[in-house]
Amino acid sequence: MTDNKEWFSEWFDSKYYHILYKHRDFSEAEKFIRNLIEFISPAADARFLDLACGKGRRAIFLNSMGFDVMGVDLSPASINHANQFAKEDLRFEVHDMREPFHSKFDVVLNLFTSFGYFDSEAQNQQVINSMDSNLNKDGILVIDYLNAQKVVSNLVPEEKQIIDGIEFNITREIQGRNVVKQISFDAEGKSFHFTERVELVQLHEFESYLNATSLQIFHTFGNY
Repeated sequence: MTDNKEWFSEWFDSKYYHILYKHRDFSEAEKFIRNLIEFISPAADARFLDLACGKGRRAIFLNSMGFDVMGVDLSPASINHANQFAKEDLRFEVHDMREPFHSKFDVVLNLFTSFGYFDSEAQNQQVINSMDSNLNKDGILVIDYLNAQKVVSNLVPEEKQIIDGIEFNITREIQGRNVVKQISFDAEGKSFHFTERVELVQLHEFESYLNATSLQIFHTFGNY
């Protein structure tokens, strides 16, 4: 971290984050959202909150299916990009998921491993509490999260990826309860280094967080 900023506030607001993960594109989002909507069968007038929406690819597609969608993210750069698609029933705002949003929804989505970034179980619980508070009665929360055991057993310690002419040097290691990814590269005449750190939250721990709220687990899945 630099200047006491949390790692995700810098990395997620960097254009290089979106270059590295550009393979997570609209077609990938469309496939996932179609499967999800088929399974949860929301009402035609359901209101969605896409929590940690990034540049809005999932929110945009959900809206194209006829749903009212609010997308929020901590990154001003991502929200600035997403706002070019904004309209009456598709809106975007900068927002920290640790705080309740100022409205309620029928479905709250927390996708692409957008949990476990924080420094304490208390903050994890704070996020779950906020999700709970943003749901209408009988609302649905969908969390798309890594499989902690699979990540540990299939960890790739080092790799290089060349994307848009940039060579990303990536290392991964387990540090305590976290999987830590170091990302180094040169671009535009400068050297960059970013860190990703995600807690290896397991299913029984999610159950514990949810049990402290009105939420309960109805289904779990192994893939999309």
